[in-house]
Amino acid sequence: MTTETSLPHHIARQFDASACALAPLGNGLINDTFLVSTTDGRHFVLQRINQQVFPQPLLINANLSVLSKHIRQQPGARLQIPAIVYTAAGESHVQDSQGGLWRAQSFIANTQSLESLRNLDDARQTGYALGHFHRLLSNLNPLSLHDTLPGFHITPTYLNHYHNISSQTCGTDPFCADFISNFQDRADRLETAQQQGRLYLRVIHGDPKLNNFLFAKDTASIVSLIDLDTVKPGLVHYDIGDCLRSCCHDPVTDHFNLDIGAAILTGYLSEAGAFFSPDDYAYLYAAIELLPFELGLRFYTDYLQGNRYFKVSAPEQNLHRAQAQFRLCASVTAQQAALSALIKQLTPDKATLD
Repeated sequence: MTTETSLPHHIARQFDASACALAPLGNGLINDTFLVSTTDGRHFVLQRINQQVFPQPLLINANLSVLSKHIRQQPGARLQIPAIVYTAAGESHVQDSQGGLWRAQSFIANTQSLESLRNLDDARQTGYALGHFHRLLSNLNPLSLHDTLPGFHITPTYLNHYHNISSQTCGTDPFCADFISNFQDRADRLETAQQQGRLYLRVIHGDPKLNNFLFAKDTASIVSLIDLDTVKPGLVHYDIGDCLRSCCHDPVTDHFNLDIGAAILTGYLSEAGAFFSPDDYAYLYAAIELLPFELGLRFYTDYLQGNRYFKVSAPEQNLHRAQAQFRLCASVTAQQAALSALIKQLTPDKATLD
């Protein structure tokens, strides 16, 4: 850890005067996150919110307060939610001299995040934890939360933005451009289902990729779901689709791993089945296919715009990310029959699929 005087160090001491060292934490593409150590051996998490992504960052902590209170009141809750750490003055945030906004949260000890699943038990645990999260919040009015990212996970909006950008850009990538052109007619399926009253807004995590699940080091069970900045009203299908996209992606081949998908869906529906409707089951495949396309579309559009949103280490990194997601989407499509059969097998008799 670094101990030199720095802006993050100065900010950390406003949350806890005994902060003595900090180090970068995680590999998120949006915010700057640090693990802070104190002189008496405690830890907390310090984060600078990316205000280009979150234009109203104070709403994030407001949502976290609502979320934490609700989950604490639910019987049988098995997930810990990071608590807000306040400054000595009782503030939930600190603003630096450049206008940056910082917040702090409790650190959940004796846990680890994974970059890849170790086995199918990890996959089932991941699905179960996301389903448990959704079930605990299924009786919370989604409109009690602020929409911290308007338009987030609204694929038709991303598609319209892409068309506006690509029409003004020379030198587009033929593979990405062709893939978008061929898939775009399917981009509005979930939003159309919501408009038709077949799917409903619920509370979603917004970014349930694998490394946002914390596994207990001693039991290998999941004890927390973190990175709650994107919690908001939305369709739970975006969450389960994104979780599968993250966990089932073979980064070497860009293939969708059906065995992992089966384990995650089994775990997820063991909890989410408590509130799922027949239409919720019916649109699962559409979500699994859509989310790799959506993220690929976002990566590619950001590449065309000069990498303004996602952090990159090389100018073409977002292009390569987009190509990988589109190949993953194609792998899902190629396995549509098997995925549909799996979903049918997991659907209770009372629910029927279209």
